Amino acid sequence: MTAQTPAQLPPTIRAVNPCWSPLVQRLTPYLPGEQPKLNNLVKLNTNENPYGPSPRVLEAIQAELSDALRLYPDPNADRLKQAIADYYGMTPAQIFVGNGSDEVLAHAFHGLFQHPAPLLFPDISYSFYPVYCGLYGIDFVTVPLADDFTLRVQDYAQSNGGIIFPNPNAPTGRLLPLTDIEWLLQRNRDSAVVIDEAYIDFGGETAITLVDRYPNLLVTQTLSKARSLAGLRVGFAVGHPELIEALERIKNSFNSYPLDRLAIAGAVAAFADRTHFENTRQAIIASREHLSATLREMGFEVLPSTANFIFARHPDRDAAELAAALRERSIIVRHFRQPRIDQFLRITVGDPTQNTALIAALDQILA
Repeated sequence: MTAQTPAQLPPTIRAVNPCWSPLVQRLTPYLPGEQPKLNNLVKLNTNENPYGPSPRVLEAIQAELSDALRLYPDPNADRLKQAIADYYGMTPAQIFVGNGSDEVLAHAFHGLFQHPAPLLFPDISYSFYPVYCGLYGIDFVTVPLADDFTLRVQDYAQSNGGIIFPNPNAPTGRLLPLTDIEWLLQRNRDSAVVIDEAYIDFGGETAITLVDRYPNLLVTQTLSKARSLAGLRVGFAVGHPELIEALERIKNSFNSYPLDRLAIAGAVAAFADRTHFENTRQAIIASREHLSATLREMGFEVLPSTANFIFARHPDRDAAELAAALRERSIIVRHFRQPRIDQFLRITVGDPTQNTALIAALDQILA
């Protein structure tokens, strides 16, 4: 396990501007997935949904395009909180909403993890976590995944100021069973446990079902993936009302209006259209299984995935060279230059046409 303090995080650059604070000088910002502006691109690098949002979402947003845009939105987004509560069988007091799950997570780091003991999260995980630690001055310990990239909850049964991990994990795509999460919660009752479920709808069982039994559990989700709304920026958290109050205090000390009228209306409509949600997520699951099987036939090692992406490596080909060769063919995937996973590619599951293009390109490259 590797412990780090914010002061030890390497700076990206050394500032020469005397107006910069010492904090800014030592920050290492998050690097988002590339968003190239190229025509005829097969974009499989940022886990966006290949299918569009529900038509009901577009209708709801269109209906909001009126003179009412001169008015501020509801700062509490009560309509959306009620829609999420109804969907999961919770109460609005157990729901927090924000500008994408990244903002929700940022508030959780700020409001729940600033304690003397270190925060725990996996050594291979969402790369925004150490960025938040650097921003908010949180000490942390990275807990190594097993050799097969599974998360061992027993490794987290130690003193901590909080625990967070994605489920399914990113970028590996591996799922932790709900029974393991409950085992951890039963042994960790004095600090917050945050389960980051950005990809849960592609094959996992949500930990929201455990919220009523464990008051220190917070579950975050996003509408960017399974509901095709990455461009709308809506995320939410479900937890005990006292945890939600902590996030509300942070939010209202920072930005009382994180969600605009269009985002609220579109998100409410997305939860209402269960048929579109179910049809598109099932299509992605089917494509993921087909793509995984095809890549294995081509000699790739593919980790089991319950996300809308797969994590794969070829025993005889360098991952960076494969990514570069795909780019030459107008296909982009994600390559992480990180110990233990620098020979893997994270490949978003596209629609059948995109997946076919990927396989054809890899056939050429490997030949």
